[in-house]
Amino acid sequence: MIDSAQFPALIVVIPLLSAFIVCMAGCFNRRFCQPLTVLALAGSCWASFATLGQVIKTGAIHYRLGGWAPPMGIEYVVDHLNGLVLVVVTTVALLVAVFSKISVEEELPARINLFYTLYLLLVTGLLGMTITGDAFNLYVLLEISALTTYALITIGQPRALHASFNYLMIGTIGASLYLLGVGHLYIMTGSLNMADLAVILPELYSSKAILVAFILIMVGIWAKMAFFPMHSWLPNAYTYAPNATSCLIAPLMTKVSVYIMLRVMFSIFTPAYIYQYLSVANAIVWLAVIAIVGGSLLALAQKDFKKMLTYLIIAEVGYMVGGAWLANEYGITGAILHILNDALMTLCLFMAAGAIIYRVGGQQLSDLKGVFRRMPITMSAFMVGALSMIGVPPTAGFFSKWYLILGGIQAARWEFVGALLFSSLVNAVLFFRIIEIGYFEAPEDKGLNEAPLSMLAPLLLVAMSLVVVGIYSGDIVSTIIQNAVPEGI
Repeated sequence: MIDSAQFPALIVVIPLLSAFIVCMAGCFNRRFCQPLTVLALAGSCWASFATLGQVIKTGAIHYRLGGWAPPMGIEYVVDHLNGLVLVVVTTVALLVAVFSKISVEEELPARINLFYTLYLLLVTGLLGMTITGDAFNLYVLLEISALTTYALITIGQPRALHASFNYLMIGTIGASLYLLGVGHLYIMTGSLNMADLAVILPELYSSKAILVAFILIMVGIWAKMAFFPMHSWLPNAYTYAPNATSCLIAPLMTKVSVYIMLRVMFSIFTPAYIYQYLSVANAIVWLAVIAIVGGSLLALAQKDFKKMLTYLIIAEVGYMVGGAWLANEYGITGAILHILNDALMTLCLFMAAGAIIYRVGGQQLSDLKGVFRRMPITMSAFMVGALSMIGVPPTAGFFSKWYLILGGIQAARWEFVGALLFSSLVNAVLFFRIIEIGYFEAPEDKGLNEAPLSMLAPLLLVAMSLVVVGIYSGDIVSTIIQNAVPEGI
């Protein structure tokens, strides 16, 4: 029987050790790689759900690595905020691992063991960033996830090499800015533990070095999350990556970066510094408005199916950043809930895109002619994701948008409310354009050519989860998210 006290460590350790096992197993028989990956992620997913359940029952969990007490030792901390994100990361990674089997075998037949080794290391980095309570340890894990992401993108289409290089350049700049900011904090406080920093920093609010540290860290995180206008690396990187890679990084990379932003705001600099001492919230909400409108308009201009979806991600990042900086409970609740909802929406759309591209052999919008008749089950799942992205109840996307709109109204930020409504309208136009092409234009091949079961099963599960999460949004907010919103907001 596994001691439940070890679950926080197992969440990260299982995929880390499994990466080496998969690498070695792949040297003997590549067929072992995908089942071993699924098994490892199932274990990590189980541990993350069990940990979140424990947090809901008893409160935050503190796990000391090696028994060393913080601030000298590295501590894992699981509370309601990152407990939810851990569940999102492990669940998405598990579903994509199941979905990826046929896609990886077709696109990367000679690199299956390499793909799944990098896949597990990327998940390890994402989980480590989410669970750590140490600011420098977060940087180390940020780089682990970044390096594996560069490699996973590079092994895609010929143009993926250039896209990955652009990502590497901007990602390195973002990580360097974050590290410089953490360096400033360490010089001023002598600590890297997040909880310790939150105690020390109030006495240093007037320090220019602390202000510089905040700016460096925040800009570095924004570069990592592709916050407009620091988004230029994302569309090509996600478009030209292998389909299985896109299905993993599109739902997770930006959402984990949003979580890191929230963690830095609330657990290091504290809400008092962010919302009261600084006077930047209004400007950042305006940047979020520009991101929402800019991402939506750029999506309208695309003829490539996957690239269109990537620009929607950029707009969604604006949703979450804007909600976090509205400085009220509704806005922050909407931002946190949208981490969950947008991960599921994006996963559903990219899985459907991967299945469609696998069957039709192209990813231009013109390649989708008659796809509703050829792949009715896949397109039904796609439409659930599309309706959620538009914000149609009872799908999950409606409820997080509703909280964000309420937050905008409460803060009298009508430009933010208008941007959300404009984005929903653009999403409707985009997806109805796909309906027009896929349903009303005659297909070249009129036969039924549905996606394989290994792709359909996880896709349908995600589509159903969008409805289930939408129906139970009230319970998720009252049980988990309200406990993640800082007191006094």
